[in-house]
Amino acid sequence: MKKILILLLLMLVTPWITNCKKGEVKVKDTKAEAKQGFKWQVDQFADIRILRYQVPGFEELTPRQKELIYYLSEAALWGRDIIFDQNYRHNLKIRKTLDAIVEGYQGDRTTPDWEKFMVYAKRVWFSNGIHHHYSTDKFMPEFSPEYFESLVRGSQGVKFPLEPGQSLDDLIAFLKPIIIDPTVDAKKVSQDPSRDLVTNSAVNFYEGVTQKEAEEFYARLINKNDPTPISYGLNSRLVKRDGKIFEEVYRVGGKYGPAIEKIVYWLEKAATVAENDLQRQVIEKLIDYYRTGDLKKWDEYSILWVKDTESAVDFINGFIEVYNDPLGMKATWEALVNFKNPEATKRVDVISANAQWFEDNSPIDPRFKREKATGVSAKVITAAILGGDCYPSTPIGINLPNPNWIRRMYGSKSVTLENITYAYDQSSLDSPFGPEFTYNEEILERIKKYGSLAGNVHTDLHECLGHGSGKLLPGVKSEDLKNYHSPIEEARADLFALYFIMDPKLVELGVLPNEEAAKAEYDVQIRNGLMTQLVRIEPGKTIEQAHMRARALVSHWVYEKGKPENVISRVTRDGKTYFVINDYKKLRRLYGELLKEIQRITSEGDYRAARDLVETYGVKVDPELHKEVLERYRKLNLAPYAGFMNPVYEPVEENGKIVDVKISYPEDYVQQMLYYGKKYSIL
Repeated sequence: MKKILILLLLMLVTPWITNCKKGEVKVKDTKAEAKQGFKWQVDQFADIRILRYQVPGFEELTPRQKELIYYLSEAALWGRDIIFDQNYRHNLKIRKTLDAIVEGYQGDRTTPDWEKFMVYAKRVWFSNGIHHHYSTDKFMPEFSPEYFESLVRGSQGVKFPLEPGQSLDDLIAFLKPIIIDPTVDAKKVSQDPSRDLVTNSAVNFYEGVTQKEAEEFYARLINKNDPTPISYGLNSRLVKRDGKIFEEVYRVGGKYGPAIEKIVYWLEKAATVAENDLQRQVIEKLIDYYRTGDLKKWDEYSILWVKDTESAVDFINGFIEVYNDPLGMKATWEALVNFKNPEATKRVDVISANAQWFEDNSPIDPRFKREKATGVSAKVITAAILGGDCYPSTPIGINLPNPNWIRRMYGSKSVTLENITYAYDQSSLDSPFGPEFTYNEEILERIKKYGSLAGNVHTDLHECLGHGSGKLLPGVKSEDLKNYHSPIEEARADLFALYFIMDPKLVELGVLPNEEAAKAEYDVQIRNGLMTQLVRIEPGKTIEQAHMRARALVSHWVYEKGKPENVISRVTRDGKTYFVINDYKKLRRLYGELLKEIQRITSEGDYRAARDLVETYGVKVDPELHKEVLERYRKLNLAPYAGFMNPVYEPVEENGKIVDVKISYPEDYVQQMLYYGKKYSIL
């Protein structure tokens, strides 16, 4: 099975790295509705910025479409408890305790210790738990155990998450080591192939089982000769009790049942105002799946969802992506509600319409090419609400469904979230990052002029065509690459985009204005992959996140292989390091060579080659360069990660019927977190 992974902010830092503005392709609606003086950034703490996004075009939707978005948004928000619990078994208890303290503490809220506590609370909210959303390392509070105890005891008029018979003393004693001790459940997702990936991961997908036991359990279930296999283990927790191994399935009446019942309740309302009969069938099939937990029904839903290309309003809701499972099988819950941006979709329509040309002209081995690029449906969307694993940190591009056989037989849908990238751009104008890490003014100006457009086109190619390109040989499944599947798959889609963004075909099609735009994307990708993404790594650490590994793998491989021809130079000026591309055409050729090899690895399920490639080029960090980058970055007072607050939808009723929905944009991150904790907490 092939799981095409969400592009979790492929170039999250790009907008403020590039200091870019919108390029040649204008997002008309967004520009028209951008409010004067709109406050894009509302908070900054630790390594995180909290932004807001606008929902341009919402007011022009019909009342029925607005009502649909409102219902789907409620369904998206009711999964919040699920993602917290999936990320770590004690996250809900910790979050509820932090919420109670923030709401009820009666002591001094002006001290440095209180500020440190609030930073920790905000980080837990942002990461949906106590492990960093990107590195998966457990982040540590800067306050003492004694101060934590004083906070709990000093909070009044609030409810703490006490188990039956548990006292406040018991709660404090239970939580102290979990929060304070760095050795307790230190890593959410282990990537160390020399250790048991399951037992060394704190993620809550397994209980009492080892990696070997989990792999053997599913090996007995999987039929390699099945041409339409279900995604085994996708929506369940694997548990061993009293010597017996079994699955706790996520469904109504099962694991996460109360939260899923709420999701179903709002989906049922959404079905009553669906835009057309097919969309109603999509929603009803999803409800059927949630009621039963039957993965065959999930596939049936996915097929219907792919076929629905006419509805303006669309959504994602379910257990979908497997990044957080060290074995790459079990999915976290996520949701996204959106509607089509017709103006910006013209760009991806052109790309999608030429899918077969791209497949035919790919530099990969003909054995691995698709004879027919089936059903590539792409659009640019306006995000209306983010939920689960898409909130607060969100993708900028999505390509689904994941099963390879569904993609082959029915196609896929690819989306680019342009109002999200626009929010990044607007919040980052005049950032000092670009001037600091760009070699000269010529490169910087090219990135400023074309960076945003080129970045969006890169995302379009990555999601719309890259993930959907190529094919697996008979009997090969994505799980064959184990913990290396995600970085290899992201590298494959990236390379597809990088190879073709420099192709004259894109200028011919009118997608890019000229070759300079493609050069701008090459400049950004090389700078980020070789150097600037290191701002996200702590000193002494290696690269672990899948997208970062993919970018490092691609950039380091082409840098090393291009040395004989000096394709990329490492230049030092005034004690500062820069990477400068000397020959863009040769760099494109190298991207093509690596794409050919990574497609072979994927198509053949070559685990050893995947491991060697990732471990050699995608994991290691140059300590001296890392130190330099961190020192330069520290002086800029920037945060390397960003996420969003959601807008608020308020229904307007007349005679008990919704006649309109109003949208507003709150600015207080803490208040939104407390509100979500009260309204959408059920587990």
